[in-house]
Amino acid sequence: MCGIFGIAAFGARPDATALEAMRGALRHRGPDADGVAVAGGVGIGNVRLSILDLSHASDQPMLGADGDGDGDGDVALVQNGEIYNYVELREELIRAGAGFRTTGDTEVLLQAYLHWGPEFVTRLNGMFAIAVHDRRDGTLWLYRDRLGVKPLFLADTPQGVLFASEIKALLAAGVAARPSMPALAAFMAQGFVPPPATAFEGIVHLPPGSRARIDADGIAVERYWRLEDVAPDRALDAPAARAQVMELLDDATRLRLRSDAAFGAFLSGGLDSGTVVGLMARHMDRPVRSFSIGFEDPRFDETPHARAAAARFGAIHHTETAHPDIAALWPRFIYHCDQPHQDVSFMPTDLVSRLARREVKMVLTGDGGDELFAGYAKYLDLFPQGAAADLPKGWEDSYPRAIGLLTGDQPARLLRGALAQAWADADPFAPSADALRLAPAQDPVNRVLLADTALLLPGNNLVKPDRMAMANSLEVRSPFLDYRLAELAFRIPGELKLRGGTTKALLKDAVRPLLGPELTDRRKQMFTVPIGEWFQGALAPYCRAMLLDGRLAARGWLDADATAALVEAHLAGRENHTRQVRALISLEIWARLFLDRDPEMLAQATA
Repeated sequence: MCGIFGIAAFGARPDATALEAMRGALRHRGPDADGVAVAGGVGIGNVRLSILDLSHASDQPMLGADGDGDGDGDVALVQNGEIYNYVELREELIRAGAGFRTTGDTEVLLQAYLHWGPEFVTRLNGMFAIAVHDRRDGTLWLYRDRLGVKPLFLADTPQGVLFASEIKALLAAGVAARPSMPALAAFMAQGFVPPPATAFEGIVHLPPGSRARIDADGIAVERYWRLEDVAPDRALDAPAARAQVMELLDDATRLRLRSDAAFGAFLSGGLDSGTVVGLMARHMDRPVRSFSIGFEDPRFDETPHARAAAARFGAIHHTETAHPDIAALWPRFIYHCDQPHQDVSFMPTDLVSRLARREVKMVLTGDGGDELFAGYAKYLDLFPQGAAADLPKGWEDSYPRAIGLLTGDQPARLLRGALAQAWADADPFAPSADALRLAPAQDPVNRVLLADTALLLPGNNLVKPDRMAMANSLEVRSPFLDYRLAELAFRIPGELKLRGGTTKALLKDAVRPLLGPELTDRRKQMFTVPIGEWFQGALAPYCRAMLLDGRLAARGWLDADATAALVEAHLAGRENHTRQVRALISLEIWARLFLDRDPEMLAQATA
């Protein structure tokens, strides 16, 4: 786990000051080592969090030769992530004649590129953002893992093409922080900015499963993996599907235990994290170290269930009861995300990451299970009892609006100026509607899950563990995000996942022998804080200060009177606008941090 960055300034030398600024902006992602390699108008760099091969021999950038005797600098490579099948790839490359001086996975990537060329990415099982500068022809290749676990952002500027693991590194290098109004309109529609757009004009997110070829002629992006091409296997019955899921999930967990640094697991006591800890225990000769955050409010406190899961599998469990300082944590989470997000579960994720980092450098998590196997209650609103027979015509357009952030006449009442114009110029729900139409061969349930896997996961749900863990220099790995399991999940007919009106029906049946009925069948709790109620109590002054002090209104994006009416209706308990208020606060914090460069809020966010 690391951070990567670089500048491709073909025909000129990359700006050394900009490269240094990018390195400094990403230091939290890699406190153990760093480096930059510059040649032929391209500079690539890395900040390293060492997990495999803790020696400095595996520091990056890593340079290699193609074996023709021209030298050891034919190719330079940096990566952010982990390649879980690096052991098997290393053995295959040794048989093909490759030599190795390290025991880590980065050198495997280098030798894989030298041996197989740009298509080497199709052999990788891992989470990664990789940059390869092939100095033989001057090409810079950028790769992002299949499901978008690791981030990678691009900006085409007069000083060259810049890339980095986080947007803040691009801004530090001089990319202008201009708001993208279409992206902010999409945020007001969905609560996050759907990729490949970002909240900044001119900065894009390389899509999951994609690679970019960058040379003097420009940028060419193409997909090397398409989950939407997977078709459901109608001959796959529930018993066979359950067996295949457990076999792959077990192997995915085994691979993710490869580490030379201390590791553990996030354990909420829910189905997914409990399954991961149970499978970890099968493969380890020592107790799993597990971590959870609890809350005083029993509606949100899962610590009793986490302790029960830990006891079942003999884990050494660490837990703390959180008393979140929202005024301090909110700017911190927006700062590390670089974009507005209305999901406040980022805050407890930051807290549990901080707790885990005291003991370990890497954790396994249960991220991805809900999207692949239908774990959210919203799916049953569209598919009662799991049935998809009575969907109305045009449901692909109506469904995103039904679960959207601004509903009914709220856009017309609230939005003004450039934000209202952006909302009117292009349907902000179109990315979700388009994603629902990606795979016409799939059944409707799987099409909804595929849309969430394509947008919600890389746009929000995977941002949370990556940014919050990396803010604490902690690596996270999820067995559910093994691409083999994702492909299997979409070969399983959707009706098996919501059978009988039960979310995750097939997965629950598969893991029940491992978890037991109590942990398997308990009601799902959301990992979040009761912030909507806090707005009506202790956080009411904070809410008014953030939204009604005139700074938000002065931006010209929202109607001041309508905003005040919505906020006051929520604070008084007359109406529930929790999601909208959360989104507006996140938007205003983002603007103060990145557009205003407000010194007080920046100090708070980076403390």
